[in-house]
Amino acid sequence: MALARIKFLDKNEEDIIHAQSLRCLKEVGMLVHSPKVRKLLKDAGADVDEKTNIVKFPESLVMDSIRKAPKSFTLYSRDKKHDMKLPVDGIPFVGTTGLSIYLTDLDTGATRTATVKDVGDFAKLGDALDQVDFVWSTVIPRDVPEESHTPFEVWHSLINTGKHHQQIECRNEDDARMQIELGALLAGGREELRKRPMFSVLVSPDSPLVMRKMAMEAQVELARAGIPILCMPMPLAGITGPVTMAGFLTLINSENLGSLVVTQLANPGNPHIYGSDGVPGDMNTGDVGYEAPDVPAIFAGLGQMAHRYGIPCVVGDWGLCGDETPGIGRSFSEMSSTALDTFSGTDLTSGIGSTAAAKGAAFEQMVIDNYMWRNWKGYLRKVEITEEKAALDVMKAVGHGNTFLTNPHTVRNFKKELFFRDKSHRNWEATLSKAMVPEAKEIARKLLKEHHPLPVDNSILKEGDRLLKEYAKRFAC
Repeated sequence: MALARIKFLDKNEEDIIHAQSLRCLKEVGMLVHSPKVRKLLKDAGADVDEKTNIVKFPESLVMDSIRKAPKSFTLYSRDKKHDMKLPVDGIPFVGTTGLSIYLTDLDTGATRTATVKDVGDFAKLGDALDQVDFVWSTVIPRDVPEESHTPFEVWHSLINTGKHHQQIECRNEDDARMQIELGALLAGGREELRKRPMFSVLVSPDSPLVMRKMAMEAQVELARAGIPILCMPMPLAGITGPVTMAGFLTLINSENLGSLVVTQLANPGNPHIYGSDGVPGDMNTGDVGYEAPDVPAIFAGLGQMAHRYGIPCVVGDWGLCGDETPGIGRSFSEMSSTALDTFSGTDLTSGIGSTAAAKGAAFEQMVIDNYMWRNWKGYLRKVEITEEKAALDVMKAVGHGNTFLTNPHTVRNFKKELFFRDKSHRNWEATLSKAMVPEAKEIARKLLKEHHPLPVDNSILKEGDRLLKEYAKRFAC
């Protein structure tokens, strides 16, 4: 099958990024703050300097971890019909935006901090929208102790969707244990959760080349329980990463490989996803440059490196709104940068519902982005190239200078071969427009009121709430 994808690096350039990444890990190493993780790495043959906490990775250790990493696996869900097999065979799976620090209130339009109820509502709307394949932890609830927020996000997302949940943070080992316990409660036990982990967790190094103590200890705990790990370095080129394209790709690739080593040492064969959300820093403002023209090339290059290693990946975002408020607040060229990210060869992408470059989230933006993704998928679909499809016999039958319009071949195939956009919402795709927002608000309200996710037994709900209440008590003061 033919697929329209961006290829950025040639074979020699891939070789350079790979070789320089191995040199980076061996000669520069990573700053590993956790004594437990340093011991894990030292026991596997890494060179550990206990004075500086710098760990240098031998090439053999990195390559062995690449070999151990599974090349295909499934991200499971409570409702089995939403299971996602990776790598994808065609169009990537798309998820919601994640870890936003505020939201746009659906009724007042004002920005505000989120609550636990909002966490559940975003998951519920993601469950209802037909183009959303999985749910990220969309907002950070502020009505629970800050130190306890990630288990609340896991629980209230999982019970409000039958789709796979991807948790965008795990603070420490205690957080990891609580997330695992809540997942096991829904799965029917720890072994059942190990067989069908219905959530995965994003745990990433800090750029450049730092492994935080608590986050990496959480990663080890999660991997040992069989929870899929997503590594997603987020450097900004010129600020927390090299400004050159080659240097930027080398840094992100090195951090991914270092994280992969930790996962495979903790639990050989544990599912691990190669990822990145690294983009240029805006040199005028210091902000995140998601709309920079370099971004599609960055993600395409990283997608090629992930494919080289045979590891499923998340490289690229789907989020066309960079504005503070819902709508399509960017120009055509700015939108093109984020839209073209999806041609990177990624297996998963995210960003449904994002505002203000993922600092915010909005229910109505989820509805708008859901519609936009449905149309955008036409660019990413598979096309069959065969001798039969070449239609030489049809060309002979039609003859020179005649029309194919009335030929039976056209009648039989045009609906299968051509992509037809939904014209009824064409104004929803107008750039620099908020004309679609009122209708999107009404759709969001209706879905939140009428949609019912796969139910959870009441006794399980009560036990989960009890566990969270006890966990939050540790941090109440």
